[in-house]
Amino acid sequence: MDQRQPLPLDQRTRMFAKAIRAFVRQLPPTRITYDDCAQLLRASGSVGANYIEAVDAESKKDFLHRIRICRKEAKESLYWLDLLHDNIAPDQQKRCAELMNECEQLARIFTAIAKTTESRLR
Repeated sequence: MDQRQPLPLDQRTRMFAKAIRAFVRQLPPTRITYDDCAQLLRASGSVGANYIEAVDAESKKDFLHRIRICRKEAKESLYWLDLLHDNIAPDQQKRCAELMNECEQLARIFTAIAKTTESRLR
């Protein structure tokens, strides 16, 4: 039985941003994909960048704020992927759906972290 340890969140968010970049490079250069991909690239990179900021937060409130931004950026990445999904070739839609799934998982992780942190702040 394969019992892989989950990746640390800093590595997972970095891999997510890199996967988005690899995916975007394969898309056709249309006006729609260009605009949507520009937004997607910013949001996907922001997930990991804000997680790094959260880890180095100066207070629990600052940590919580950054984690909430991570969640927001993961959800925004999902939004742009969803828009792209309908405007790309069927063979690219499968990879897009996989990336959408990763966005949802990251958003759930950051939601759980935020809830735990909120309860500790009370």
